[in-house]
Amino acid sequence: MEIKHVEKPAKSSRFHDFWVSFKKQKVSLISAVFLLLLFIVALFGQYFVPYDPAKVDYGQLFLKPSAAHLAGTDAYGRDIFSRILVGARISLSVGLSSVFLGALAGSALGIISGYFGKWIDSLIMRFCDILLAFPGMLLAIGIIAILGTGLMNVIFAVAIFSVPVFARIVRSSVLEMKSSLYVEAAKSTGAKDTRIILKHVLPGTFSTIIVYFTMRIGSAILIAAGLSFLGLGADPSTPEWGAMLSDGHNYLNTAPHVTIFPGLAIFLTVLAFNLLGDGLRDALDPKIKD
Repeated sequence: MEIKHVEKPAKSSRFHDFWVSFKKQKVSLISAVFLLLLFIVALFGQYFVPYDPAKVDYGQLFLKPSAAHLAGTDAYGRDIFSRILVGARISLSVGLSSVFLGALAGSALGIISGYFGKWIDSLIMRFCDILLAFPGMLLAIGIIAILGTGLMNVIFAVAIFSVPVFARIVRSSVLEMKSSLYVEAAKSTGAKDTRIILKHVLPGTFSTIIVYFTMRIGSAILIAAGLSFLGLGADPSTPEWGAMLSDGHNYLNTAPHVTIFPGLAIFLTVLAFNLLGDGLRDALDPKIKD
């Protein structure tokens, strides 16, 4: 008797389903390409910049944008385009590092708060309410006033500013999963809380964390640039976008390009992260349909 082999239809992977949904978001896809190029520039920009970003040339002060200097030169004759390319590494590093720390601490607090509830939930949420009561920039300035100036302290300040946001978002996801059948089934079999959290609850929060992580990077870059603009972040000589804005704001009437191009870099980067976050949310959230 001949046994026929029946081929089962291949199941589409989660990544395939995500990609099919994500590539429909044209604006988000363009933002992803832009950010990919920006990360390449951040990693390798120092090797192909047209000029030394730290070289001072007093014979080339305030040159307007041209073929030789695409974004012109600043008050010290330094090439602005080269400084923007090199500064991409600093701004992205600050944004990614601060949001990563904030997401790590905030997600842990959110999982503990949502899963265990009771007085632990109340204590953590009241702590988050205190942090959220302050405007983001004001809270960051207060933390910098305690820790001191410098990029490392800016990272910690922006990280603390991000903690309550992640804590509240993750808590809401955990509360929803906590009452699901598979969590209840795991509890009924006698599984420990640690195992349930790591195997069932934590994976269910990944999509939410990824979306808000992406969107939060833009806010972090904006806050970090604002602190540097106020003289509380990067050293003024550093090619950091906020510090470059601070250098150029005194010359808005005579040489506006000194401020326009760093500001444009911040604007496009923050916008790209926000648009990418919107696209990821639509692609990862099964409740959102076209």
